[in-house]
Amino acid sequence: MRKIWAPWRMQYILQAGKDKGCILCDKPAEKRDEANYILYSGKYNFVILNAYPYTPGHLMVAPYRHIGNLTEANAKEADEHIKLMQLCIRLLTAEIKPDGFNLGMNLGKVAGAGLEGHIHTHVVPRWNGDHNFMSVVADTRVISEGLKTTYEKLKEGLPRLSV
Repeated sequence: MRKIWAPWRMQYILQAGKDKGCILCDKPAEKRDEANYILYSGKYNFVILNAYPYTPGHLMVAPYRHIGNLTEANAKEADEHIKLMQLCIRLLTAEIKPDGFNLGMNLGKVAGAGLEGHIHTHVVPRWNGDHNFMSVVADTRVISEGLKTTYEKLKEGLPRLSV
């Protein structure tokens, strides 16, 4: 039997249900972008690497302001949010060359929001064949690259793109 190691998942498992604050408010406020995997800081929104990804390069775009519904975003927040989603797609395309993307926002717990109360859009790169027998039969995902490596690769490519 083969073993798949994903040691960073234990942090998520141990923290489940214990978080007191909002990580999408707390992480940018810490001013430790590299440690928190914040790739880009805009005026109204930021881009952060998902610490518990579905695939390598799974990014999230979130407003700094703690709002729970897209209808609460003002025009400047919404405009920059879309521009940063576009930036994420260009960056991921240039640096890790996915075959496609899933983009999504879950509003409310019943809709699958893991960080209920603070909107964010997932930008998930996808490759042909990334749903193989592991995810279909074994209900297991294999993440083929560490977070730090992915962060460094994307951060290095970011200056070559314009917002």
